[in-house]
Amino acid sequence: MHYDFAAIEKKWQKLWEETGVFHAKNDFSLPKFYALVEFPYPSGQGLHVGHPRSYTALDIVSRKRRLEGYNVLYPMGWDAFGLPTENFAIKNHIHPEIVTKNNVAHFKQQLQSLGLSFDWSREINTTDPLYYRWTQWIFLQLFKKGLAYKKEMRVNWCTSCKCVLANEEVVNGVCERCGSEVVHKVKSQWMLKITDYAQRLIDDLDGLDYIERVKTQQKNWIGRSTGAQVRFDTAAGDPLLIYTTRPDTIFGATYMVIAPEHPILEKWADKIENLDAVRAYQDEAAHKSDFERTEVQKDKTGVEIKGVRAVNPATGKEIPIFLSDYVLVTYGTGAIMAVPAHDERDFAFARTFGLPVVEVVAGGNVEQEAFTDCATGTMVNSGFLDGLTVEEAKEKIIAWLEETGRGEAKVNYKLRDWVFSRQRYWGEPIPLVYCEKCGWVPVPEDQLPLRLPEVASYEPTDNGESPLAAMTDWVNTVCPHCGGPARRETDTMPQWAGSSWYFLRYTDPHNGKALASPEALRYWLPVDWYNGGMEHTTLHLLYSRFWHKALFDLGIVPTSEPYQKRTSHGMILGENGEKMSKSRGNVVNPDEMVKAYGADTLRLYEMFIGDFEKAAPWSDTGIRGSKRFLERVWNLQEKLLPGDGYRPELESDLHKTIKKVTGDIESMKFNTAIAALMTLLNRFAKEGASRGEWRTFLLLLNPFAPHITEELWEVTGLGGRLNAQKWPTYDEAKCVDARVRIAVQVCGKLRGTVEMDADADQQTVQTAALELPRVQANVEGKQVVKVIFIKGKLINIVAK
Repeated sequence: MHYDFAAIEKKWQKLWEETGVFHAKNDFSLPKFYALVEFPYPSGQGLHVGHPRSYTALDIVSRKRRLEGYNVLYPMGWDAFGLPTENFAIKNHIHPEIVTKNNVAHFKQQLQSLGLSFDWSREINTTDPLYYRWTQWIFLQLFKKGLAYKKEMRVNWCTSCKCVLANEEVVNGVCERCGSEVVHKVKSQWMLKITDYAQRLIDDLDGLDYIERVKTQQKNWIGRSTGAQVRFDTAAGDPLLIYTTRPDTIFGATYMVIAPEHPILEKWADKIENLDAVRAYQDEAAHKSDFERTEVQKDKTGVEIKGVRAVNPATGKEIPIFLSDYVLVTYGTGAIMAVPAHDERDFAFARTFGLPVVEVVAGGNVEQEAFTDCATGTMVNSGFLDGLTVEEAKEKIIAWLEETGRGEAKVNYKLRDWVFSRQRYWGEPIPLVYCEKCGWVPVPEDQLPLRLPEVASYEPTDNGESPLAAMTDWVNTVCPHCGGPARRETDTMPQWAGSSWYFLRYTDPHNGKALASPEALRYWLPVDWYNGGMEHTTLHLLYSRFWHKALFDLGIVPTSEPYQKRTSHGMILGENGEKMSKSRGNVVNPDEMVKAYGADTLRLYEMFIGDFEKAAPWSDTGIRGSKRFLERVWNLQEKLLPGDGYRPELESDLHKTIKKVTGDIESMKFNTAIAALMTLLNRFAKEGASRGEWRTFLLLLNPFAPHITEELWEVTGLGGRLNAQKWPTYDEAKCVDARVRIAVQVCGKLRGTVEMDADADQQTVQTAALELPRVQANVEGKQVVKVIFIKGKLINIVAK
């Protein structure tokens, strides 16, 4: 019988959507399960075969949960604002709204062709004004809470595009889009105070079921450290504050370095004797990215500030102050005490400029022109700290700094406040107006959404302002407070805005009075299982946790964390083992795979390709193997035997397979679950399958290959619809083999095996083992001095 996958898949996809069988119910009395995957950015390229790996994995879990009796929410939507669409619109002279609409239609058709059990009745789109009304509303709550503010800061400026770029849009110091030079400029930007939540974002990870590498990346990105803030007096009168995690090494600080952008330089301008050299270096540093500046191996450059020196508070000695680009104004205080004996970059800088290197932790090898990163050891050349361990010295120096008023203990974070402005058109308008009398004033909530106006051109302006800035009729408005003249904010929000709360909207997507009803939020939150890429661990995942915590503090959401469980998947690489890209010519189009092999085959292969968390290369041979497996399943309908139960000789195998597949789905070991089903199929192919065994097999295979299993359930007359059945259960006692094969060793070397009852005792197994010819040959003429027995597994006879 021919396996017509195309007709079968089309039939069931149509039926599923028409009947709404995968739509989440609004019955809040049912046990719930909320599964979530990161909604995609609908680019013009469409899906590649890497996308379905994540979607299929959570689809498998969701299908299993429905069969277990849960009310499952497995939604999908579109993260559709952002730079790629705007750039495409500029290049092709098509409105971004039209580009988005076309891309979404293509993506949706691709996803539906894969048979994913998304609840399409809850589809959302971040560019829909009815959606971004609530994005704007959340921003206003953050603004009112003091978590949104505007300040001047250093930004990336493309000299060709004449616009501000996000850090991720700068590659090797040039613009990702046009390849032109990127410099740093100071512009006024909206910021969100994510740093207010830094410690909670760390602490609350402990109660979450996140894979360890996700927790580690978040903690490293936040970068909590403990140390001291120290005041270095200067000849200019204004002290320099530094933060250090190693205050114990202060006696080894032989010079100081400040970032080229440090604001104190303007205060010192009239005292700096080589101001021209300082200005020239500042300009040079402005042409480098932060990544280039902080590379450990790069040549160290800098300028000594003539006319202003600092005083080491521990030694009382004057030390020089340098300007160097390896210090960033955005970390710590933008100034460091340099201890070249125990820091690699400080050491390289000191050698370049001929500065003193003083070892203060014993065990160094300064003589050999190398630094020593001593986290442990004994203090030397350190006055009252001499002879102490590093930890003892840290405590004593901090106490001394606080007693003398020269410093204090301090906790620091690498995390910086979130730059929230974009000088672009295709984003959510920021719902604030500026009044000379009242300052920044929120747009009244009943006037939301503040819609994006139509513009004639999406090109960035010459002065780097958003294209909205030229729309005077839209920009000029009245102040909601005083009624006087005011101007709308023309910056738009970044793409991260809509994706920071989308999971909340899925719970109640058509609510016009709130982002979601309190009842829906209480029922569905937190998300039970969220899968996404590791590349989003320190951006989207961190940002959305911050937004959620802020909403929790405001009493809007009922949980302090949005996601209870977070997993991540490995990439699918090209057949050559490299990341898929058009330039490498190794991109695999899922549409072509579905057309050639079917959606069930593609789903099965992507789950069988290897460890879910690891990258795996695509293989045309592999997907053909998955197709053959499904063809064998299809043909098995011709070998069905009467009987609704399990045959005695297959009962143990059925129960073990149920246990294996059930557990492996929960631990995302999809490849080994499929392997167990393949093993069971091999037995069926030889011995046939009873209708009861067939029923169980189809239920276990269904989450992986839903179309073929639904069709086989129907055509073999098993009754009702498969998706309305219950997940199979197993009896633990029947998962144990009645007979087992036991390894027989002599003096630790394998000499054979014996098949015995699983509960056979040592004497019974030993008697059988001694009858094996190879065992007899190795113990003949010797005395058995010891027997090691592991019940049901091994017997080792030691003979001398």
